Amino acid sequence: MKSKDVRPGLARREFLGALAAGSSIAAMAQPGQPLAARMPVSMAQAGGADVPYGQPSPHESRVQRTVSHLSGFAVWRTPLETQRGVITPSGLHFAVHHSGIPEVDPQRHSVRIHGLVQRPLQFDVERLLRYPMVSRVHFLECAGNSAANALSPTALDQTLGEIAGEVSCSEWTGVPLSYLLKEAGFKDTARWVVAEGADGASHSRSVPLQSLMDHAIVALFQNGERLRASQGYPMRLFIPGFEGNVNVKWLHRLEVSDAPAYTKDESGLYTQPLADGRIERFAFHMDVKSVITHPSGRQTLPEPHGYYEIAGLAWSGHGRIARVDVSVDRGRTWAAAQLHGPVLDRAFTRFTLPWRWSGRKAELMSRATDEHGRTQPMRSEWKRRYAMHSFNHYNAVHAWRVQADGRVENMYA
Repeated sequence: MKSKDVRPGLARREFLGALAAGSSIAAMAQPGQPLAARMPVSMAQAGGADVPYGQPSPHESRVQRTVSHLSGFAVWRTPLETQRGVITPSGLHFAVHHSGIPEVDPQRHSVRIHGLVQRPLQFDVERLLRYPMVSRVHFLECAGNSAANALSPTALDQTLGEIAGEVSCSEWTGVPLSYLLKEAGFKDTARWVVAEGADGASHSRSVPLQSLMDHAIVALFQNGERLRASQGYPMRLFIPGFEGNVNVKWLHRLEVSDAPAYTKDESGLYTQPLADGRIERFAFHMDVKSVITHPSGRQTLPEPHGYYEIAGLAWSGHGRIARVDVSVDRGRTWAAAQLHGPVLDRAFTRFTLPWRWSGRKAELMSRATDEHGRTQPMRSEWKRRYAMHSFNHYNAVHAWRVQADGRVENMYA
């Protein structure tokens, strides 16, 4: 059943025509004006000089990450509500720091592979740069993304970035870790690898050896340039679809072992208490999820009714997005959104749907399904599965309320 205010069959030409007809700025220039009066002011003088490293326009200075400090962590969130496309600019990529950003000299830094291996090896940056590399577009998401919606008893009046901005998508380039592990060789009892970063917190995580052999890279580049310091310069572990903290930054040690180490991080912060009292450990993959980026929290629709485009992002740590459904009536009816290609494995997928807003209160929701049939749960369903104080891997359907005056607010559905 389709919502009467959502027109999935609306022809693009009809949608664009309706927008132009209702636009207050789609007016013809006055024929009696002098030519100079019709030209932009910028055409009357020479422009300024460029700079060696390009920067955003000063008119976009408001587009920044937001930061909060939680239990000693610094959490920088991506302003998803300003993003179009699927690639997050490197300077807006989210970051979580357990003990600040270490100053790492790339000339002295290296990663060591030891433990249950045939030949302990050490690779500095210069040597890694000589290896064949791969480039892949993937999202990266903090295990605690959307924690506020999981924990707060009432919906917070915040932007999408403030609520769910601990996720971004980049092109990552580096050396497949399987090359290095095969070179070191591993013993018959090898099953796990403990990855450790060179930060002050000695952040470390245990990862199944097979997962590293299948997909992991030692990332050296992000979006075509060397890693930013906040993303683990000069090298980080990157495992597509795995929770953010497993992708150890400032990587300096990989210890092959026969069992997980149960480090302080994986034994405390990154375990998940279930509602029945059990503990869920090593839930590496981030689940299927979607968010509507516009209209979204603290935005205002400029006209009290008319044609708009509902747009958002969807992703899954298990594979490709297969479908996104959108509702404007709190889930009573749904319509299939258009997925904009290329739909990549474990990457952001952009979705859109034309919407004719009546000017009455509307409640917008998106629900993603991946290629394996995993679908986002409703908030009540997610809360029944996990303990009241759980928040990691929160992927419930997110809802926005559009008030009659066009204001958009966070809500629970």
